[in-house]
Amino acid sequence: MVYEDQRDGQRSVAQLVNDLSAQVSRLVRDEMMLARAELQAKGKRFGMGAGMAGAGGVIALYGLAVLITAAVLALALVLPAWAAALVVGGALMLLAGLLALVGRQQIRKGAPPMPREAVESVRRDIDTVKETMRR
Repeated sequence: MVYEDQRDGQRSVAQLVNDLSAQVSRLVRDEMMLARAELQAKGKRFGMGAGMAGAGGVIALYGLAVLITAAVLALALVLPAWAAALVVGGALMLLAGLLALVGRQQIRKGAPPMPREAVESVRRDIDTVKETMRR
């Protein structure tokens, strides 16, 4: 910005403070836009991945049902049909409990989604401002 009342290329403290305020405002606005863009990109990837995983899960569920039926029918050759279904059902319940426990542990280890690039950029900006203020 060029001011009319500049003398010998020097600017007043008020002009410098005004410039600093405008630059900080622009910096914060730009960082917010960066964080928003990063979160949108991650959200799109997450949505696509979740949709594909969901479709794969439904197909796998049908395949698993067929395999379970085959296991019950194979066991029914040696045991009564009700006992074969009971054995296979019990084994499935044990597997489900184990998977639920492991899944719960993984969820607890997961971190909340954060716009890491934007956070790092803001930290660098803060460090730069602090270093400049020290000089």
